[in-house]
Amino acid sequence: MKIVVLDGYTLNPGDLSWDDLRELGEVTVYDRTPKDLVISRSQKAEILLTNKTILNKDIIAQLPDLRYVGVLATGYNVIDLQAARDRNITVTNIPAYSTRTVAQMTFALLLELCNHVQEHSNAVRQGRWSQSIDFCYWDYPIVELDRKIMGIIGMGKIGRQVAEIAAAFGMKVFAYDISCDQETSSAVKWLEIPELLARSDIVSLHCPLTPENQGMVDRSFLKQMKPEAFFLNTSRGPLVAEQDLADALNNGVIAGAGLDVLAQEPPARDNPLLTARNCLITPHIAWAAREARTRLIKIAVNNLSSFLSGHPVNQIT
Repeated sequence: MKIVVLDGYTLNPGDLSWDDLRELGEVTVYDRTPKDLVISRSQKAEILLTNKTILNKDIIAQLPDLRYVGVLATGYNVIDLQAARDRNITVTNIPAYSTRTVAQMTFALLLELCNHVQEHSNAVRQGRWSQSIDFCYWDYPIVELDRKIMGIIGMGKIGRQVAEIAAAFGMKVFAYDISCDQETSSAVKWLEIPELLARSDIVSLHCPLTPENQGMVDRSFLKQMKPEAFFLNTSRGPLVAEQDLADALNNGVIAGAGLDVLAQEPPARDNPLLTARNCLITPHIAWAAREARTRLIKIAVNNLSSFLSGHPVNQIT
């Protein structure tokens, strides 16, 4: 059985092993696959694994041997699901592998906004402290999280993990979720979005991207936040209208932002957020802890093994 991994590099740049996958068939791993090579590299493959390489209707139609597509991520918008259904191709994804590491990254961004650790460390290395006439100095306000309000939009597994960490910092948690069971945590106060925005000191997104919420963080959304509030996004870039967020930061509508995702990745050089005031941006790495990537490969192998045994799990189609 021929198994092809179309874009394995970001998942495994060399520090992990594909050996468990190789026990299931003849495996070819490509670091990256450009659009013009997807079909040729996928010919005669019964199994395709992809992270960000797109498999659209036209591509699927030219792969007559294809029986299974394993998405090496939680989101599966890179696959034309209807085309897969029409061909009776099973599609699976990888849920819940990065819950703790994404929550950790959320607070890494927040703590940098609150304490400006990197800026102060850089200043010390540049000699500022050695030249100081006082025993200490700070170039930015230091913000204490205790008793601040964390507003979480999207209370799936990651949102709930963020809520637990926020509580450990002594924060109050407000939350909104379109479909969540609101009786699951007495420590969380459930609010509609307008009230959540008006009352929260930090607003953090942890919701999936849908046609209904694309661009939800726009000028109107941001104007409802406190001017001293921080905005965080470690979920999906297209949830944010990026020019509106840049304008809000530059004009003092909100105090700062921490982002691990952007609408276009990698971003264009003229993305307005790259030069926006007090805006931290990391290159979509919240998921990338070695421990999380190890879990991802393990789940991917189990997904395929379960499919081959006739009992598919984490099945999308």
